[in-house]
Amino acid sequence: MQTLETPKTPKIISQPDFDTTIHRRKTRPVKVGNITIGGGFPVVVQSMINEDTLDIEGSVAAIRRLHEIGCEIVRVTVPSMGHAKALATIKEKLAQVYQPVPLVADVHHNGLNIALEVAKHVDKVRINPGLYVFEKPRATRTEYSQEEFEKIGDKIRQTLEPLVISLRDQGKAMRIGVNHGSLAERMLFTYGDTPEGMVESALEFIHICESLDFYNLIVSLKASRVPVMLAAYRLMVKRMDELGMDYPLHLGVTEAGDGEYGRIKSTAGIGTLLAEGIGDTIRVSLTEAPEKEIPVCYSILQALGLRKTMVEYVACPSCGRTLFNLEEVLHQVREATKHLTGLDIAVMGCIVNGPGEMADADYGYVGKQAGYIALYRGREEIKRVHEEQGVEELINLIKADGRWVDPSSVGS
Repeated sequence: MQTLETPKTPKIISQPDFDTTIHRRKTRPVKVGNITIGGGFPVVVQSMINEDTLDIEGSVAAIRRLHEIGCEIVRVTVPSMGHAKALATIKEKLAQVYQPVPLVADVHHNGLNIALEVAKHVDKVRINPGLYVFEKPRATRTEYSQEEFEKIGDKIRQTLEPLVISLRDQGKAMRIGVNHGSLAERMLFTYGDTPEGMVESALEFIHICESLDFYNLIVSLKASRVPVMLAAYRLMVKRMDELGMDYPLHLGVTEAGDGEYGRIKSTAGIGTLLAEGIGDTIRVSLTEAPEKEIPVCYSILQALGLRKTMVEYVACPSCGRTLFNLEEVLHQVREATKHLTGLDIAVMGCIVNGPGEMADADYGYVGKQAGYIALYRGREEIKRVHEEQGVEELINLIKADGRWVDPSSVGS
């Protein structure tokens, strides 16, 4: 015969004190113009112009456009001596018509004279270890002898040393920027097409710099495939920890593409590492206008709580309980308040999700009964107003708290 059990007193389970803060890896500070990468400073956002550096006016305008929307460091390419010398004029014109902007120059191939010239005019030089000293592929090669390996290593040192000394003596920086798709032939033969080969390629250049008493280094290990990129950076951190190195890391998924997938791919790589505390500066590489990259960078950083540069909107996905057109109202609230940097504003469709889900928001806009909106300050309901007055009254509440800023004064 089945019997009923006496109800037991429910156990009260204590909740662990979860730490939701991202603890960033400690790195040395490296100055790039008036910006500091690493050293506990906020994660730096950067991008690259598309203009030919020989186009002085176009380059100045492109750099300015990026800087004005929040790009803190701008990269340009210098494939020839003419391009390197053009940077002197670009830098001068920027100071005249706008303001100084931290500049980085790409020196991909072995061009010592180009590198030495450009080092006079920019704040950081980026070199690619896989291309800096070109190794002509040999189809019949089956291995690299130790003698061959060391011979090329000596040539790299001879070529790199004058640039390192120039940057060191000027107090400027270098990015050792390894790309998975352009590893040197001897690294491919020795380590394969692997994250290990990427890391060893970077370490070879780091050791040369350290032997010359130069430590203003930033390191990147980019790949177009997210799993490779993640593995390379994690291995780099492990190796640097073993060697007592604390260089800041520049994160990016190279050749991410465009549109929604390019953004998702970049976020999957960059966001994952940032969440692990890895990374001091980021670039989202989209096949679009460079200006499109900056909002993605800041969205990644804001979503992780690493920088707050815009309003954080909390909104439910809408369901059958929603008492107003949630998508339309969220758009209206966003358009009215998007300039209020630092606020958290929740737009919730009903009372079921409202106060609980938006508990951390500064202000809440909640559908509580048909045709009416409840406005909250934090967890406290302040007043109910007709739906048509909801956005206006939300603004009035923010104004009453002294937290309103006139849109026309932002950026002035």
